[in-house]
Amino acid sequence: MSTFGLLNGDGMPDPFDLERAALVTVDAAGVIECWSREAEHLLGHAPADVAGKPVTAVFQGRDGLVGMIEGRLPAGYWEGLTWAGHHDGRQVELGCRVRPLPTPEGSGGWLVALCTATALKRWELGRAALDGLLSRSPVGVALFDTDLRCEWRNKLLAALDASPDAAPAPHPGPPQAGERQAGQALAAGEVVSSVEHMAPLPGTPSQSITEQRLRLRMSLPLRAPTGTPLGVCQAVVDITDHDQRRRRLVLLNEAGERIGTTLDLERTVGELAEVLVPQVADFVAVDLLDDAGAPDEVAAGSRGAHGALYRAAHLSIHVDHPEVIVEVGTPARYPAQSPQSRCLATGQTVRDAVVTASTKWLAADPLRRDTLIRIGVHSHMVVPLRARGVTAGVVTLLRWEHPDAFDDDDQLLVEELAARAAVCVDNARRFAREHNAALALQTSLLPPVLPELSAVEVAYRYLPADAQAGVGGDWFDVIPLSGTRVALVVGDVVGHGLHAAASMGRLRAAVQTLADMDLPPEELLTHVDDLVLRLAHEAEMASDSPVVVGATCVYAVYDPIARKLCVARAGHPSPGLAHLSEPVEILDVPPGPPLGLGGFPFEPAEFDVEEGSVIALFTDGLIEASDQDVDTGMERLCFALAHPDRPLEEICDTMVRTLLPDRPRDDVAFLVVRTRGVPGDRVASWDVPSAPAAVAQVRGDVMAQLGRWDLGDIAFTTELIVSELVTNAIRHAHGPVTLRLIHDRSLICEVTDGSNTSPRLRRAHSSDEGGRGLFLVAQLATRWGTRYTPHGKTIWTEQQLPGYDPYFSTPR
Repeated sequence: MSTFGLLNGDGMPDPFDLERAALVTVDAAGVIECWSREAEHLLGHAPADVAGKPVTAVFQGRDGLVGMIEGRLPAGYWEGLTWAGHHDGRQVELGCRVRPLPTPEGSGGWLVALCTATALKRWELGRAALDGLLSRSPVGVALFDTDLRCEWRNKLLAALDASPDAAPAPHPGPPQAGERQAGQALAAGEVVSSVEHMAPLPGTPSQSITEQRLRLRMSLPLRAPTGTPLGVCQAVVDITDHDQRRRRLVLLNEAGERIGTTLDLERTVGELAEVLVPQVADFVAVDLLDDAGAPDEVAAGSRGAHGALYRAAHLSIHVDHPEVIVEVGTPARYPAQSPQSRCLATGQTVRDAVVTASTKWLAADPLRRDTLIRIGVHSHMVVPLRARGVTAGVVTLLRWEHPDAFDDDDQLLVEELAARAAVCVDNARRFAREHNAALALQTSLLPPVLPELSAVEVAYRYLPADAQAGVGGDWFDVIPLSGTRVALVVGDVVGHGLHAAASMGRLRAAVQTLADMDLPPEELLTHVDDLVLRLAHEAEMASDSPVVVGATCVYAVYDPIARKLCVARAGHPSPGLAHLSEPVEILDVPPGPPLGLGGFPFEPAEFDVEEGSVIALFTDGLIEASDQDVDTGMERLCFALAHPDRPLEEICDTMVRTLLPDRPRDDVAFLVVRTRGVPGDRVASWDVPSAPAAVAQVRGDVMAQLGRWDLGDIAFTTELIVSELVTNAIRHAHGPVTLRLIHDRSLICEVTDGSNTSPRLRRAHSSDEGGRGLFLVAQLATRWGTRYTPHGKTIWTEQQLPGYDPYFSTPR
């Protein structure tokens, strides 16, 4: 059946159909015999006007109709355009089809069918389109009759079916896919379509993006104008290439969802490898430059020349990784002529579509050559990991089970995936640099080691939040005070990152300075509150400064001689206290507002603490980390603090295990302190009469006490210090005067009087008769200072004892 014979139906009618065309008959002599009404309508000539006249009276030209009639063209069928004269005198271009009218005697004339030139051109266009669709388009077409016999199919469908060009005989066995779908369309009376997965090529990996050929098959039932079924027209299109493009888009979309889910560098490059294997390659290795964290202005070329690669990740379709030469985390060394070195130097992809034993660059790398040839690698590609103008590493892809070589489409796909991954790698490295810088800043601002003090034994934990949250503003401190007392501090600046760490450092420094002034806890927090307000105001005035949005703090002072703990808090949880013989309690400390609000007072609370008790100061991240309410967190804390006679490190481990998940959302800092007491025989005190003569008596008592303590080595300097301080108190102060010596890891001398006037250190002139006493005290003592009491002040000094470190208090 020819394609011309397929033209039918109202959608594209034949303009020369005998029921539609204008018909004219011409005898053998070229005289018009018959002129139809359609011809009269087309040209305006009545039959009586043209009958009996020669054909040239109406039609012009020497080709076509006139040429055939006059014998200038071979006799036979002719179709084309011709010109004719209209009744109104104008020339009209017409479509014309001429067929001879044979008789037993020979040619009996011609049958001429006429139509408008437009109708003929439309017909020819449609006929060409149908012929192109059936013969030259990428669509396979077949026609089935009502018995599902294939009456006709074009050559493309024959090629797709890999069967002979001729129509096959009726299949005696089970129906094929085409016959089965044609039967479904014929029975349903509507279009039926399906996608067919053809068998994969031999040796193709089961999950390769090119593993199968895909066809779209559609069957359309055909009906006569009366509705009688005539058969089925079936079209088949190979959509493998379209499906591969779709899969590539799906792969890119999958990569966008899977690559860079975290800011962890190793996880990011691992996600890239997981996307590429086995969809694109049989093996992928990601090598990163170890100096990729250098400044952005470093050129890619210099990085490639000077940076050292290390294996960050690799993945293979084989579990045993027979192709692995470099292990993850170890240096990846490549010769200068290798694709990896060239990729780093140029920042461009290096693709070897075909790899053989004679590939030039393999000659300089015998180990890789032997490995690649052994496992059958036939295609090799190296793509740069490049983002923001910087090459951070390379991605190497191998194929051996995948049958196709890497082509342009594969290169574009992998370059797009590598570009996305490179941005994620760069983000991860930028975050790591900032995170490490913030962590280093915070670590430098926290005490590297805590002092060893006679008043307390201390253990602590500082647990930064995970990488997503960044470094926070938690801090803690243990500050030695005068008179063997110790200040315990835990604070928390709101927020994370460098700004929070920097703000924490400023607040910690302020607390240390104020603690050195021996301020009571409530007064110290008031000064820190003022500082936070001032810092916030300064930050508002300068937009580039970190904004201190708020902070909390608990400040406690423990006196090992009186065995008392004085605590004040600003928006911070109260400390926990584990008694030796009573249940653990959360101290009832009056709540104060967070630092930075201003205008509210802070109230202290004082507690008796027996020696050996354990005090826990902590940030809210400890009791809020387990997704429970604060009360539940406090109950778990009391459980963890039970049995305070255990080692402090064990108590810390119990607190972490009981209260914290594996990855806390917030920073956690806590101090665990076991209290000690100063023995009574290590403390001596005297009430000093307010008379100058009492100084000599006091000196004698002090010398005797130093003898009992076996401290004769420092007796002379101690005698001078005591004489000066007591004399000044009697002469310049008022109220009762007391002297106290404390034999701790240093010798502490304290003189208390009822005056609030603090002495001032100054350099006396040569003509002055006095004013050198306090200067002398400062030179003889290791430290000295003043602290105020509710009833006056205390001047104190510390003298280093032989064999003890003044800070760590350990024998040397």
